[in-house]
Amino acid sequence: MIRKYLTSVRRGFVLAGLALVSWLDLLLVLAGFCLLCVGLIFAYTLALEGVRPRAALTRRLAGRWCGVEIASPYRPAPPAPERERDGWYRDGNSLFKRSWFLRLTKRFEWISDDPATGRDLGWQLWNPLAGLVLVPAVLLAGPRALRVYGRWTSWWLGLREGTPRGEGWFKRHLKALGFQMGLFGLSAAQLGMAIPTLLTLIGPAPLFPTLVVAGRSVTDTLRREAKNWTGVRIDRPYLPEPSFPVPRADGMYQHGRQLYDTPWWPARLSRWRWAIRDLATWRDLAAAVVNSVVLLLMLLPTAVLVFFGFQGLLALWVWRPIAQWTDTAWSTTHWFSMIGLPEATTNLEALALTPVAVAAFVAGLIPTLWLARLGARFAKLLLGPTEASRLGQRVARLKQTRTDASVAQAAEMRRIERDLHDGVQSRLVAMGMKLGAVEALIDTDPAAAKRLAAEVRQTSSETLTELRLLVRGIHPPVLSERGLADAVRAMALDSPMRATVSGELPRLEQPAEACAYFTVSELLGNAAKHGEARRVSIEFGYDDGVLRIEVTDDGKGGANAARGTGIRGIERRLGAFDGTFALTSPLGGPTKATVEIPCQLDPDVSSPKTSTSSETA
Repeated sequence: MIRKYLTSVRRGFVLAGLALVSWLDLLLVLAGFCLLCVGLIFAYTLALEGVRPRAALTRRLAGRWCGVEIASPYRPAPPAPERERDGWYRDGNSLFKRSWFLRLTKRFEWISDDPATGRDLGWQLWNPLAGLVLVPAVLLAGPRALRVYGRWTSWWLGLREGTPRGEGWFKRHLKALGFQMGLFGLSAAQLGMAIPTLLTLIGPAPLFPTLVVAGRSVTDTLRREAKNWTGVRIDRPYLPEPSFPVPRADGMYQHGRQLYDTPWWPARLSRWRWAIRDLATWRDLAAAVVNSVVLLLMLLPTAVLVFFGFQGLLALWVWRPIAQWTDTAWSTTHWFSMIGLPEATTNLEALALTPVAVAAFVAGLIPTLWLARLGARFAKLLLGPTEASRLGQRVARLKQTRTDASVAQAAEMRRIERDLHDGVQSRLVAMGMKLGAVEALIDTDPAAAKRLAAEVRQTSSETLTELRLLVRGIHPPVLSERGLADAVRAMALDSPMRATVSGELPRLEQPAEACAYFTVSELLGNAAKHGEARRVSIEFGYDDGVLRIEVTDDGKGGANAARGTGIRGIERRLGAFDGTFALTSPLGGPTKATVEIPCQLDPDVSSPKTSTSSETA
């Protein structure tokens, strides 16, 4: 019994020592995040991957020493990029000659989107405090304290199963404080990029476009995270980049009134002119200064109150007892004397000051949600698009999608012609030949003529069925008669998956409804064929002239446009309507596709609404 107790004490001290090392891991991650803010994404990825072995060691020791088996909670690592037949590596619409950058970005997305990564960071923050509590607990309770610590470790580092619960008040507001800090950090990184950009106007001016593009990558990160963190969408406001110079008939390259032998100078001058004439460039530089100041002023009150309350609780109930146990003269409660409160030297005095620390902590957390959204909305004032930039982007997008729409239309016409030629036309020819045989046999062999007539009737029925399927592939009748909502519901009934359809839609323009219908059809086909999904949910709505559809399935995920899963066809189809397509498909699922199509109401329909109650197919 004594031997078992001493073994548990030794193991408790080892686990407590490992727990204190967690703060060093957290500092390493913070250093990686600071390097991420200046564009070194690989540093953040390496930092997160570097601290995972320590968590894995704790899981093994918890299973061996605490009797609590903890499974690894991490998502599977992304596969290595695959080279296409032309020798390039593709990611969306971007091509790479080598795979190292694509591999780094994929690993960054994989590890940063994994929920277990966030739990690891929370464990690294709180585990040292648990380690300090474990030392006296294991001296008093022995193996029981180890089992409690094992369950604590399993809650943080174990595999979460079942339906996720909603976040509590404390977690939501604490995350909002982190969002405030993140927005300020990204604004500070933007300011760090803006200073050398402005200096190039005094010195090496040709570097100005390069630094502008590099700074825009940081600003785009701020826009993306503002949407992810606060729900405030900030669109890119930049004018389209100039095209590469095209030679004249005489082989010279023209820029303004000057001719050049090579395209180098015209390309450089075009990019410099594009960067310096785009008003969004100067709005970004102004936002780097203004947003950094304003977001800092919004962050300071909440951060100071939360830090004061948290440090006050540590001073009262962690550092003060440690100082008393070690019989040191180190005073830990001067923290409260800064606001005119007395020092706490006894447990009763510490208990009296505890509500002050808790009140400061809660008061700092209360406005964090509102301040995070307010900060994102303020950032949108300078980082959002103007009417001129919206018009320029729309023109450029329409030029790009016009060719895709023409190609898609020609391909669709060829498909219809091929289906008619190989299917319906061949059946009609066969029917004509059989009718000729019936005509020749009707006098000499009525029984054979009767059999041929029956075959002609069967062939005509099959031809009619094939024609109906072909018409349905061109434009489903239910779409014209009942609208998009009921057409999607009918499609869900025919799906092999368990489909849930919900939303409310008016009757929209028929071309937009047809585009949305076939887009949803393609997504359902991908979910069943490539994603191996069993359940899928379809949600749609119409607001402010935009049709929005969300399709979510529980498949295996990993959808990638470069692997030909039909996503490129969806993007081409939506491009003809100036629509947008966003896909989130981590390995292991779930896959979520969001489609937005600008469209107007159908003026020829008198009934404003269709039947839109939720339904499970």
